Amino acid sequence: MAEAVPGGIVRRIYGNLGRLLSGKAAAGLISLAYMIVAARALGARDYGVLVLVHTFAITVGGIVEFPGWHAVVRYGAQWQAKGDPLRLMRLLRFVASVEMTAGIAAVITAACLAPQLGPGLGWSPTALAFALPYSLAVLGSVRSTPAGYLQLMGRFDLLGYHNAVPALARLIGAAIVWACGFGLLGFLVAWLIAALLEWAVLWGMAIHVARRTLRGVSLLGTVRGVRADNPGIWRFMLIANADVTFGELAGRIAPLIVGWMLGPAAVGLYAIAQRATVVIAQPAQILGQAAFAELARLAARHDHGARMRRAVLHCIGIALAAAVPVVLLLVWFGRDVAILIGGKGFADAAGVMLWLTLARAIALAGPPCSAALIAMGRPSLSVGANLFANLAPLPLLPWLLGRFGLISAGWHAVLQAAIASLLMLWFVFRESRGGSHGEVAAPA
Repeated sequence: MAEAVPGGIVRRIYGNLGRLLSGKAAAGLISLAYMIVAARALGARDYGVLVLVHTFAITVGGIVEFPGWHAVVRYGAQWQAKGDPLRLMRLLRFVASVEMTAGIAAVITAACLAPQLGPGLGWSPTALAFALPYSLAVLGSVRSTPAGYLQLMGRFDLLGYHNAVPALARLIGAAIVWACGFGLLGFLVAWLIAALLEWAVLWGMAIHVARRTLRGVSLLGTVRGVRADNPGIWRFMLIANADVTFGELAGRIAPLIVGWMLGPAAVGLYAIAQRATVVIAQPAQILGQAAFAELARLAARHDHGARMRRAVLHCIGIALAAAVPVVLLLVWFGRDVAILIGGKGFADAAGVMLWLTLARAIALAGPPCSAALIAMGRPSLSVGANLFANLAPLPLLPWLLGRFGLISAGWHAVLQAAIASLLMLWFVFRESRGGSHGEVAAPA
Protein backbone atom coordinates (compact mmCIF):
# COMPACT_ATOMS: atom_id res chain seq x y z
CA MET A 1 0.00 0.00 0.00
CA ALA A 2 1.32 3.46 -0.84
CA GLU A 3 2.65 5.53 2.02
CA ALA A 4 1.04 8.82 0.97
CA VAL A 5 -1.59 10.33 3.14
CA PRO A 6 -4.98 9.28 1.82
CA GLY A 7 -6.54 12.21 0.00
CA GLY A 8 -9.85 11.61 1.72
CA ILE A 9 -8.32 12.05 5.18
CA VAL A 10 -6.61 15.31 4.24
CA ARG A 11 -9.78 16.61 2.60
CA ARG A 12 -11.83 15.76 5.68
CA ILE A 13 -9.31 17.39 8.01
CA TYR A 14 -9.26 20.55 5.91
CA GLY A 15 -13.04 20.47 5.55
CA ASN A 16 -13.38 20.33 9.33
CA LEU A 17 -10.81 23.09 9.60
CA GLY A 18 -12.69 25.32 7.19
CA ARG A 19 -15.90 25.05 9.17
CA LEU A 20 -14.11 25.79 12.43
CA LEU A 21 -12.11 28.66 10.97
CA SER A 22 -15.21 30.41 9.70
CA GLY A 23 -16.35 31.00 13.26
CA LYS A 24 -12.83 31.44 14.65
CA ALA A 25 -11.98 34.15 12.12
CA ALA A 26 -15.13 36.04 13.01
CA ALA A 27 -14.38 35.57 16.71
CA GLY A 28 -10.83 36.86 16.20
CA LEU A 29 -12.00 40.06 14.56
CA ILE A 30 -14.69 40.60 17.17
CA SER A 31 -12.17 39.91 19.96
CA LEU A 32 -9.87 42.56 18.56
CA ALA A 33 -12.76 45.03 18.52
CA TYR A 34 -13.81 44.43 22.13
CA MET A 35 -10.19 44.57 23.27
CA ILE A 36 -9.80 47.98 21.63
CA VAL A 37 -12.93 49.20 23.42
CA ALA A 38 -11.90 47.80 26.81
CA ALA A 39 -8.28 48.94 26.64
CA ARG A 40 -9.17 52.48 25.60
CA ALA A 41 -11.98 52.75 28.12
CA LEU A 42 -10.01 51.43 31.10
CA GLY A 43 -6.37 52.33 30.51
CA ALA A 44 -3.39 50.06 31.18
CA ARG A 45 -3.93 49.59 34.94
CA ASP A 46 -7.67 48.82 35.05
CA TYR A 47 -7.45 46.80 31.85
CA GLY A 48 -4.68 44.81 33.53
CA VAL A 49 -6.97 44.21 36.52
CA LEU A 50 -9.73 42.96 34.19
CA VAL A 51 -7.24 40.57 32.56
CA LEU A 52 -5.95 39.39 35.94
CA VAL A 53 -9.42 38.63 37.30
CA HIS A 54 -10.45 36.71 34.19
CA THR A 55 -7.09 34.92 33.89
CA PHE A 56 -7.27 33.88 37.54
CA ALA A 57 -10.71 32.34 36.99
CA ILE A 58 -9.75 30.39 33.88
CA THR A 59 -6.43 29.30 35.40
CA VAL A 60 -8.14 27.82 38.45
CA GLY A 61 -10.70 26.26 36.12
CA GLY A 62 -8.00 24.82 33.90
CA ILE A 63 -6.29 23.15 36.86
CA VAL A 64 -9.38 21.80 38.64
CA GLU A 65 -11.84 21.08 35.82
CA PHE A 66 -11.84 17.76 33.93
CA PRO A 67 -12.46 18.10 30.18
CA GLY A 68 -13.46 14.90 28.40
CA TRP A 69 -13.80 15.60 24.68
CA HIS A 70 -10.93 13.28 23.75
CA ALA A 71 -12.73 10.39 25.44
CA VAL A 72 -16.02 11.22 23.72
CA VAL A 73 -14.36 11.19 20.29
CA ARG A 74 -12.05 8.21 20.90
CA TYR A 75 -14.53 5.86 22.58
CA GLY A 76 -17.70 7.24 21.05
CA ALA A 77 -16.51 6.47 17.53
CA GLN A 78 -16.85 2.71 18.11
CA TRP A 79 -20.47 2.95 19.29
CA GLN A 80 -21.29 5.31 16.46
CA ALA A 81 -19.76 2.84 13.96
CA LYS A 82 -21.63 -0.09 15.53
CA GLY A 83 -24.93 1.78 15.56
CA ASP A 84 -25.28 1.48 19.34
CA PRO A 85 -26.88 4.75 20.55
CA LEU A 86 -27.54 3.39 24.04
CA ARG A 87 -23.87 2.79 24.83
CA LEU A 88 -22.94 6.08 23.18
CA MET A 89 -25.41 7.93 25.38
CA ARG A 90 -24.12 6.18 28.50
CA LEU A 91 -20.64 7.31 27.56
CA LEU A 92 -21.86 10.88 27.12
CA ARG A 93 -23.66 10.84 30.47
CA PHE A 94 -20.55 9.54 32.21
CA VAL A 95 -18.16 12.08 30.70
CA ALA A 96 -20.64 14.94 31.21
CA SER A 97 -21.20 14.06 34.87
CA VAL A 98 -17.45 13.92 35.51
CA GLU A 99 -16.87 17.24 33.75
CA MET A 100 -19.74 19.06 35.49
CA THR A 101 -18.72 17.75 38.93
CA ALA A 102 -15.16 18.97 38.41
CA GLY A 103 -16.51 22.26 37.03
CA ILE A 104 -18.54 22.92 40.17
CA ALA A 105 -15.45 22.13 42.25
CA ALA A 106 -13.47 24.62 40.13
CA VAL A 107 -16.05 27.36 40.74
CA ILE A 108 -15.90 26.77 44.50
CA THR A 109 -12.10 26.74 44.46
CA ALA A 110 -11.93 30.02 42.55
CA ALA A 111 -14.42 31.63 44.95
CA CYS A 112 -12.34 30.54 47.97
CA LEU A 113 -8.93 31.55 46.58
CA ALA A 114 -9.83 34.90 44.99
CA PRO A 115 -10.04 36.93 48.25
CA GLN A 116 -6.73 35.41 49.40
CA LEU A 117 -4.69 35.91 46.23
CA GLY A 118 -6.40 38.96 44.70
CA PRO A 119 -4.61 41.61 46.81
CA GLY A 120 -1.20 40.17 45.93
CA LEU A 121 -2.12 40.33 42.24
CA GLY A 122 -2.98 44.01 42.51
CA TRP A 123 -6.75 43.73 42.20
CA SER A 124 -8.62 46.93 42.91
CA PRO A 125 -11.34 47.10 45.60
CA THR A 126 -13.95 46.90 42.83
CA ALA A 127 -12.46 43.66 41.51
CA LEU A 128 -12.15 42.14 44.98
CA ALA A 129 -15.78 42.95 45.76
CA PHE A 130 -16.91 41.19 42.56
CA ALA A 131 -14.56 38.20 42.92
CA LEU A 132 -17.18 35.84 44.34
CA PRO A 133 -19.79 36.13 41.55
CA TYR A 134 -17.04 36.25 38.91
CA SER A 135 -15.98 32.75 39.96
CA LEU A 136 -18.94 31.53 37.89
CA ALA A 137 -16.95 32.54 34.81
CA VAL A 138 -15.07 29.25 35.27
CA LEU A 139 -18.12 27.56 33.72
CA GLY A 140 -17.21 29.15 30.39
CA SER A 141 -14.60 26.43 29.87
CA VAL A 142 -16.70 23.54 31.26
CA ARG A 143 -17.99 22.52 27.84
CA SER A 144 -15.65 19.94 26.34
CA THR A 145 -18.20 17.08 26.45
CA PRO A 146 -20.63 18.83 24.08
CA ALA A 147 -17.70 19.95 21.92
CA GLY A 148 -16.50 16.35 21.63
CA TYR A 149 -19.96 15.09 20.74
CA LEU A 150 -20.40 17.71 18.02
CA GLN A 151 -17.01 16.70 16.60
CA LEU A 152 -18.07 13.07 16.65
CA MET A 153 -21.23 13.97 14.75
CA GLY A 154 -19.26 16.04 12.25
CA ARG A 155 -21.03 19.24 13.29
CA PHE A 156 -17.98 21.46 12.95
CA ASP A 157 -20.30 24.11 11.54
CA LEU A 158 -21.96 24.49 14.94
CA LEU A 159 -18.57 24.57 16.66
CA GLY A 160 -17.59 27.34 14.26
CA TYR A 161 -20.71 29.35 15.09
CA HIS A 162 -20.11 28.83 18.79
CA ASN A 163 -16.62 30.32 18.55
CA ALA A 164 -18.19 33.70 17.83
CA VAL A 165 -20.69 33.60 20.73
CA PRO A 166 -18.49 34.75 23.65
CA ALA A 167 -16.63 37.26 21.51
CA LEU A 168 -19.87 38.82 20.27
CA ALA A 169 -21.27 38.91 23.79
CA ARG A 170 -18.15 40.70 25.05
CA LEU A 171 -18.26 43.20 22.18
CA ILE A 172 -21.91 44.08 22.82
CA GLY A 173 -21.27 44.27 26.56
CA ALA A 174 -18.14 46.40 26.10
CA ALA A 175 -19.97 48.84 23.84
CA ILE A 176 -22.79 49.24 26.38
CA VAL A 177 -20.38 49.63 29.30
CA TRP A 178 -18.26 52.21 27.47
CA ALA A 179 -21.29 54.19 26.28
CA CYS A 180 -22.80 54.26 29.77
CA GLY A 181 -19.52 54.84 31.61
CA PHE A 182 -19.91 51.86 33.95
CA GLY A 183 -16.14 51.40 34.31
CA LEU A 184 -14.30 48.30 35.51
CA LEU A 185 -17.31 46.77 37.26
CA GLY A 186 -19.34 46.99 34.07
CA PHE A 187 -16.65 45.21 32.08
CA LEU A 188 -16.41 42.46 34.71
CA VAL A 189 -20.17 41.93 34.48
CA ALA A 190 -20.01 41.84 30.67
CA TRP A 191 -17.16 39.31 30.71
CA LEU A 192 -19.04 37.13 33.19
CA ILE A 193 -22.20 37.12 31.06
CA ALA A 194 -20.13 36.19 28.00
CA ALA A 195 -18.56 33.25 29.86
CA LEU A 196 -21.96 31.94 30.96
CA LEU A 197 -23.29 32.22 27.40
CA GLU A 198 -20.22 30.38 26.12
CA TRP A 199 -21.09 27.52 28.46
CA ALA A 200 -24.87 27.44 27.96
CA VAL A 201 -24.95 27.81 24.16
CA LEU A 202 -22.61 24.90 23.43
CA TRP A 203 -24.42 22.55 25.80
CA GLY A 204 -27.69 23.64 24.18
CA MET A 205 -26.33 22.91 20.70
CA ALA A 206 -25.16 19.42 21.72
CA ILE A 207 -28.47 18.57 23.41
CA HIS A 208 -30.35 19.67 20.28
CA VAL A 209 -28.16 17.47 18.04
CA ALA A 210 -28.40 14.51 20.45
CA ARG A 211 -32.20 14.63 20.47
CA ARG A 212 -32.21 14.48 16.68
CA THR A 213 -29.52 11.83 16.22
CA LEU A 214 -30.08 9.60 19.26
CA ARG A 215 -33.84 9.24 19.04
CA GLY A 216 -35.42 6.82 21.41
CA VAL A 217 -32.60 7.18 23.97
CA SER A 218 -33.17 9.36 27.02
CA LEU A 219 -30.62 12.07 27.73
CA LEU A 220 -30.87 11.25 31.44
CA GLY A 221 -30.28 7.83 32.94
CA THR A 222 -27.72 5.41 34.30
CA VAL A 223 -24.00 5.29 33.56
CA ARG A 224 -23.68 1.71 34.79
CA GLY A 225 -21.41 -0.41 32.62
CA VAL A 226 -19.47 2.48 31.08
CA ARG A 227 -16.09 1.30 32.34
CA ALA A 228 -16.70 -2.25 31.09
CA ASP A 229 -17.91 -0.99 27.71
CA ASN A 230 -14.95 1.40 27.33
CA PRO A 231 -11.80 -0.30 28.70
CA GLY A 232 -9.18 2.07 30.05
CA ILE A 233 -11.43 5.11 29.92
CA TRP A 234 -10.45 6.46 33.35
CA ARG A 235 -6.74 6.22 32.63
CA PHE A 236 -7.21 7.73 29.20
CA MET A 237 -9.25 10.65 30.57
CA LEU A 238 -6.75 11.31 33.36
CA ILE A 239 -3.80 11.44 30.98
CA ALA A 240 -5.60 13.44 28.27
CA ASN A 241 -6.84 15.89 30.91
CA ALA A 242 -3.31 16.31 32.26
CA ASP A 243 -2.11 17.00 28.72
CA VAL A 244 -4.68 19.76 28.24
CA THR A 245 -4.02 21.21 31.69
CA PHE A 246 -0.24 21.38 31.38
CA GLY A 247 -0.40 22.43 27.74
CA GLU A 248 -2.38 25.55 28.67
CA LEU A 249 -1.00 26.20 32.15
CA ALA A 250 2.03 28.30 31.22
CA GLY A 251 0.05 30.67 28.99
CA ARG A 252 -2.52 31.17 31.73
CA ILE A 253 -0.19 31.47 34.69
CA ALA A 254 2.33 33.82 33.07
CA PRO A 255 0.07 36.92 33.33
CA LEU A 256 -0.52 36.12 37.00
CA ILE A 257 3.24 36.00 37.66
CA VAL A 258 3.68 39.25 35.72
CA GLY A 259 0.96 40.84 37.85
CA TRP A 260 2.50 39.57 41.08
CA MET A 261 5.98 40.85 40.15
CA LEU A 262 5.28 44.02 38.14
CA GLY A 263 1.67 45.02 38.87
CA PRO A 264 -1.57 45.37 36.86
CA ALA A 265 -0.26 48.00 34.42
CA ALA A 266 2.42 45.58 33.19
CA VAL A 267 -0.26 42.91 32.82
CA GLY A 268 -2.24 45.31 30.64
CA LEU A 269 0.76 45.69 28.31
CA TYR A 270 1.45 41.96 28.36
CA ALA A 271 -2.20 41.16 27.59
CA ILE A 272 -2.23 43.47 24.56
CA ALA A 273 0.96 41.85 23.26
CA GLN A 274 -0.35 38.36 23.94
CA ARG A 275 -3.71 39.02 22.29
CA ALA A 276 -2.05 40.42 19.17
CA THR A 277 -0.14 37.15 18.79
CA VAL A 278 -3.02 34.76 19.55
CA VAL A 279 -4.02 34.70 15.89
CA ILE A 280 -0.71 32.95 15.12
CA ALA A 281 -1.50 30.02 17.41
CA GLN A 282 -5.12 29.55 16.38
CA PRO A 283 -4.56 27.69 13.07
CA ALA A 284 -2.48 25.01 14.80
CA GLN A 285 -4.90 24.70 17.73
CA ILE A 286 -7.88 24.36 15.42
CA LEU A 287 -6.04 21.94 13.16
CA GLY A 288 -5.22 19.75 16.14
CA GLN A 289 -8.90 19.71 17.05
CA ALA A 290 -10.10 19.19 13.47
CA ALA A 291 -7.55 16.44 12.75
CA PHE A 292 -7.97 14.38 15.92
CA ALA A 293 -10.91 12.29 14.70
CA GLU A 294 -9.11 11.43 11.45
CA LEU A 295 -5.83 10.66 13.22
CA ALA A 296 -7.73 8.46 15.66
CA ARG A 297 -9.17 6.50 12.72
CA LEU A 298 -5.65 5.96 11.34
CA ALA A 299 -4.51 4.78 14.76
CA ALA A 300 -7.49 2.44 15.10
CA ARG A 301 -6.31 0.73 11.89
CA HIS A 302 -2.81 0.48 13.46
CA ASP A 303 -1.56 2.81 10.72
CA HIS A 304 1.18 4.51 12.76
CA GLY A 305 3.74 4.86 9.99
CA ALA A 306 4.47 7.39 7.29
CA ARG A 307 0.79 8.26 6.85
CA MET A 308 0.55 9.46 10.43
CA ARG A 309 3.78 11.44 10.15
CA ARG A 310 2.82 13.05 6.88
CA ALA A 311 -0.65 13.94 8.15
CA VAL A 312 0.94 15.70 11.13
CA LEU A 313 3.43 17.52 8.91
CA HIS A 314 0.57 18.62 6.63
CA CYS A 315 -1.14 20.17 9.65
CA ILE A 316 2.03 21.93 10.82
CA GLY A 317 2.74 23.18 7.30
CA ILE A 318 -0.68 24.73 6.83
CA ALA A 319 -0.45 26.33 10.28
CA LEU A 320 2.93 27.85 9.41
CA ALA A 321 1.64 29.11 6.07
CA ALA A 322 -1.30 30.79 7.76
CA ALA A 323 0.94 32.33 10.43
CA VAL A 324 3.74 33.80 8.27
CA PRO A 325 1.89 36.98 7.19
CA VAL A 326 0.85 37.71 10.78
CA VAL A 327 4.39 37.09 12.06
CA LEU A 328 5.83 39.53 9.52
CA LEU A 329 3.18 42.14 10.32
CA LEU A 330 3.89 41.99 14.06
CA VAL A 331 7.67 41.98 13.59
CA TRP A 332 7.63 45.06 11.40
CA PHE A 333 4.71 47.00 12.86
CA GLY A 334 4.41 45.74 16.44
CA ARG A 335 4.45 49.20 18.00
CA ASP A 336 1.78 50.47 15.59
CA VAL A 337 -0.38 47.42 16.32
CA ALA A 338 -0.07 47.97 20.08
CA ILE A 339 -1.08 51.63 19.73
CA LEU A 340 -3.93 50.71 17.38
CA ILE A 341 -5.35 48.25 19.90
CA GLY A 342 -4.87 50.12 23.17
CA GLY A 343 -3.82 53.65 22.36
CA LYS A 344 -0.52 55.42 23.02
CA GLY A 345 -0.48 54.23 26.62
CA PHE A 346 0.14 50.67 25.35
CA ALA A 347 3.03 51.46 22.98
CA ASP A 348 5.53 49.79 25.31
CA ALA A 349 3.85 46.44 24.64
CA ALA A 350 5.76 46.27 21.33
CA GLY A 351 8.97 44.94 22.90
CA VAL A 352 7.46 41.87 24.52
CA MET A 353 5.13 41.41 21.53
CA LEU A 354 8.12 40.71 19.26
CA TRP A 355 9.29 37.82 21.45
CA LEU A 356 5.79 36.45 22.01
CA THR A 357 5.36 36.42 18.22
CA LEU A 358 8.46 34.26 17.85
CA ALA A 359 7.28 31.96 20.65
CA ARG A 360 3.86 31.49 19.04
CA ALA A 361 5.46 30.60 15.70
CA ILE A 362 7.75 28.02 17.31
CA ALA A 363 4.82 26.49 19.20
CA LEU A 364 2.82 25.77 16.03
CA ALA A 365 4.04 22.18 15.99
CA GLY A 366 2.50 21.43 19.38
CA PRO A 367 -1.26 20.92 18.81
CA PRO A 368 -1.00 18.62 15.75
CA CYS A 369 1.71 16.56 17.46
CA SER A 370 -0.33 16.31 20.65
CA ALA A 371 -3.38 15.16 18.68
CA ALA A 372 -1.30 12.48 16.94
CA LEU A 373 0.22 11.17 20.18
CA ILE A 374 -3.17 10.94 21.86
CA ALA A 375 -4.64 9.26 18.76
CA MET A 376 -1.81 6.69 18.84
CA GLY A 377 -2.66 5.91 22.46
CA ARG A 378 0.44 7.66 23.85
CA PRO A 379 -1.05 10.68 25.62
CA SER A 380 1.51 10.45 28.43
CA LEU A 381 4.23 11.51 25.97
CA SER A 382 2.30 14.66 25.11
CA VAL A 383 1.71 15.23 28.82
CA GLY A 384 5.38 14.73 29.58
CA ALA A 385 6.51 17.16 26.90
CA ASN A 386 4.05 19.84 28.01
CA LEU A 387 4.78 19.24 31.68
CA PHE A 388 8.53 19.56 31.26
CA ALA A 389 8.42 22.50 28.82
CA ASN A 390 5.88 24.51 30.79
CA LEU A 391 6.91 23.82 34.36
CA ALA A 392 10.69 23.27 34.28
CA PRO A 393 11.52 26.83 33.08
CA LEU A 394 8.72 28.44 35.14
CA PRO A 395 10.86 29.24 38.22
CA LEU A 396 13.05 31.39 35.94
CA LEU A 397 10.20 33.77 35.13
CA PRO A 398 10.00 35.70 38.44
CA TRP A 399 13.79 36.12 38.46
CA LEU A 400 13.81 37.30 34.84
CA LEU A 401 10.99 39.77 35.45
CA GLY A 402 12.72 41.18 38.51
CA ARG A 403 16.04 41.53 36.66
CA PHE A 404 15.07 42.52 33.13
CA GLY A 405 11.44 43.67 33.28
CA LEU A 406 8.46 42.81 31.11
CA ILE A 407 10.40 41.95 27.95
CA SER A 408 11.86 38.89 29.67
CA ALA A 409 8.40 37.33 29.74
CA GLY A 410 8.79 37.05 25.96
CA TRP A 411 12.21 35.41 26.27
CA HIS A 412 10.73 32.92 28.68
CA ALA A 413 7.88 32.10 26.28
CA VAL A 414 10.38 31.40 23.46
CA LEU A 415 12.29 28.97 25.69
CA GLN A 416 9.12 27.09 26.66
CA ALA A 417 7.87 26.90 23.06
CA ALA A 418 11.18 25.59 21.74
CA ILE A 419 11.42 22.85 24.37
CA ALA A 420 7.81 21.73 23.87
CA SER A 421 7.89 21.65 20.05
CA LEU A 422 11.17 19.78 19.82
CA LEU A 423 10.05 17.16 22.32
CA MET A 424 6.67 16.70 20.64
CA LEU A 425 8.13 16.28 17.16
CA TRP A 426 10.69 13.79 18.43
CA PHE A 427 8.02 11.73 20.18
CA VAL A 428 5.72 11.67 17.13
CA PHE A 429 8.48 10.50 14.79
CA ARG A 430 9.78 7.95 17.29
CA GLU A 431 6.35 6.44 17.99
CA SER A 432 5.18 6.42 14.37
CA ARG A 433 8.36 4.67 13.25
CA GLY A 434 8.29 2.25 16.13
CA GLY A 435 4.63 1.26 15.74
CA SER A 436 3.23 2.33 19.08
CA HIS A 437 1.14 -0.24 20.88
CA GLY A 438 -0.56 2.42 22.94
CA GLU A 439 -1.04 2.95 26.63
CA VAL A 440 -4.79 2.72 26.43
CA ALA A 441 -6.49 0.13 24.32
CA ALA A 442 -8.10 1.61 21.29
CA PRO A 443 -11.78 0.95 20.99
CA ALA A 444 -12.52 -2.20 19.06
